[in-house]
Amino acid sequence: MYDVLEFAGDGPYLVEAEVTLYKTEDGGRHTPFTQYYRPNHNFDWPENSRMFMGQFELQEDEWVYPGETKILNVTFIDSIGLRELLTIGRVWKIQEGSNVISQATVRYVVINT
Repeated sequence: MYDVLEFAGDGPYLVEAEVTLYKTEDGGRHTPFTQYYRPNHNFDWPENSRMFMGQFELQEDEWVYPGETKILNVTFIDSIGLRELLTIGRVWKIQEGSNVISQATVRYVVINT
């Protein structure tokens, strides 16, 4: 998928997660998202001190709509310090800027070192 990935630490990681995209009226997105979506992944909410970039891996014709819950894969591309946070059952928030639009729960982790 990527030609070159360089990290000062460990990773990248592929995480299978249960993702719930909040309804628009609950502060979620107004539109669905599809492949290559890269929001902020916040593992220390509400302090916002442990943010990571992660990309959702969806099929070309797959969409996630506000109010939907799906099992999705997330590739974390900025993974320094992430390893200890990726435990089965761990819940994290997904944000666009300062807006919390979703939450996810770790189901499975593949560590590529």
